[in-house]
Order: sequence, then structure tokens, then C-alpha cells
Amino acid sequence: MNRLEQIAKKLPDYQIDAMLILSEPGRLYATRFHSTAGAVLVTGEGSYFFTDSRYIEAARRRVDGAAVEESTRERSTYQLIGEALQRHGVQRLGYEEAYTTVAEFERLKKRIEAQLCPASALLGELRAVKDGWEIEQMVKAQRIAEAALTETLNFIRAGRTEKEIAAFLQYQMLLRGAEKMSFDPIVVSGANSSMPHGVPTDKAVEAGDFLTMDFGCIYNGYCSDMTRTVAVGQVSEEMERVYDAVLRAQAAGIAVAKAGVSGAEIHAAGEAVLAEAGYGAFFGHGFGHSLGVEIHESPNAAPGWTAPLPAGTVLSAEPGVYLPGRFGVRIEDVIVLQEGGCEDITLAPKDLLIL
Repeated sequence: MNRLEQIAKKLPDYQIDAMLILSEPGRLYATRFHSTAGAVLVTGEGSYFFTDSRYIEAARRRVDGAAVEESTRERSTYQLIGEALQRHGVQRLGYEEAYTTVAEFERLKKRIEAQLCPASALLGELRAVKDGWEIEQMVKAQRIAEAALTETLNFIRAGRTEKEIAAFLQYQMLLRGAEKMSFDPIVVSGANSSMPHGVPTDKAVEAGDFLTMDFGCIYNGYCSDMTRTVAVGQVSEEMERVYDAVLRAQAAGIAVAKAGVSGAEIHAAGEAVLAEAGYGAFFGHGFGHSLGVEIHESPNAAPGWTAPLPAGTVLSAEPGVYLPGRFGVRIEDVIVLQEGGCEDITLAPKDLLIL
């Protein structure tokens, strides 16, 4: 059963006659075809992919399981959608309220006669569970990122700036087949590393700094994500203690991660280790998040996520400690939840590395 068929099968569960997918990640997930413009319409009787002249040739070659139609100045995407809705007698149309702007919603109301029903959860439910092909793409993206890290570790030295290291890291991923970055890399050193989402600056790395690198790339539309913190020159005893606490916290969360547990339970396991070590107040974000065609998806391993997680959930495992104005440490892998445990698809070493 392909993705479009899976979506169609779930339409009755959400009491809708069809699902309209306008978001870029939604279209990519539904069709495995990437375009910056277009629309996917899934009905119980068949599916459609509408796009313009920029993508129509590629779409006709690559989109399976849907009628591919070209939008033009004379027949807009909205007109094609409306004709298909009438053809199938659609009265209740699901749409992605999580992605739809107010302006887009107003356009839909004016041009679509069917009742618009919020249904982002339909795709979210499917996207939460990765199949074998999806995991395979994420593993390939991860291997590209790890190979780039190996080269970057040889490039790092005192005097290199955060921006230079970030640029080198991105180049190495692109050189190895990445389509693009999963997100703008976080490369921060010294006092800057205490900012979890710090931006690379012209600051030069100095001896005695921690250097945190949070990065990932996209392969076949799917993201990788990882963080490694390394030291340059030497470390203090306190830096070693913090690094050890974060590493143990990550291991504790991974140890309890399996299908059927909640994201809150995974987070609590890691948080408890940091609290016992005296650093609980310096861990302010969740233990991890899901990822796939987007770098942040649902569900998450964080407080408040109390529902059992299904097998096939892909989560980052990224506890951290951030001492304001001094330094920070984050270590991140990606895991796949299975019955009875999980698989860590990140192979890069995690022991404290002093360059």
C-alpha cells in the first residue's frame, strides 16, 4: 500500500471525504516527490497531484498512484481542485491547519465549495511511524553527516572561527551527496556553547574551549540530526564532570526507550541523571524530538508527551547542560523505537574527544 492509499484508508477515521495537502513536507511525504509548488488531493476513489510547468515533466515521471495534472494561467490549481472535488462529490474536505496561513485559508474558503475540516492529525499519525524505506534514507543521511564530521575534526584547531568550521562541515556533507542541510548548523565554542541554539560567529576557537556542533543533512527528502561536543587543547575537571553527566543522561534515556513507553518517561530518565549530578536546573529543553521529512516532527520525548509511542517512531536523543556565560555540552544521536528496545542509528563515537 503506497502513501496515497494509506491516507485514503484513514479518511473515514477523520470523517472527511478527501484530504487536501498543500504543504511542501506534506506533498513530499505523500508522493516522495519534492516540489516547491503544487497540491495533492486524496479521495476515496483516487488521488491527484497538481503542479505547474516547472515541475510537470518530472512529476509525470516520478509520481506514482496519482493523476498528474498541470495548472496553467487559464486553469489554476484551485480550479483543478474544485473540478476534482465536484467529480467525486466531496462535501467534507480535510486540510492541513497546522501549515495553513490565515491568507491561504481565506483563499480556500472563497474558491472551494466543500466544508473545510482541520485534519493535520491524519498525516501526523502516519508520519509518526517510519517504514523501512524511510529509515533507510535517514541512515544514509546520517552516514553522510558522520563522514563529514570525521573530516571536520581534522580541520578544527585553535584559531579557526565558528563560521569557518560551520562552512567546512556543510561543504563536506554536500560533497558526499547531501541534498541540503536539515537546518542551519549550530557551531558554537567557549562561552557561546552555553546557548543551545547559538549561531556561528567570527569567534575563533581557543585552547580550553568546548566546541558544540549540531548539524544534519537531507538525503532523498529525509533528515539526519546529530550533535557532538569536543574539546580543544585541554579540559578542566568541571568540564569533564559535565560531559560525563550528559553522556550518562543520554544513555539512561536511550535505555528506557522502546515502543509503548511515553516521551515523558524517556525524558524523565535522562533528566533524573542530570538532577542527581547537580545540573538539572541547566537542562531546559526536551530530551528529544521526532524527525523525518522535517527536522522537527511529532511525537517528542519531552514532558507532557504522555501517550505511548508506537514502534517505528524515530527520535533524537539529545540531553544537554548549559552553564550561562561559561560553556555547554550536548550529545545527540537518533534512535528508532522497536518492541522491547530501540536501535541507535548514529555510529559516531561519543567519548570525550580532546583535539
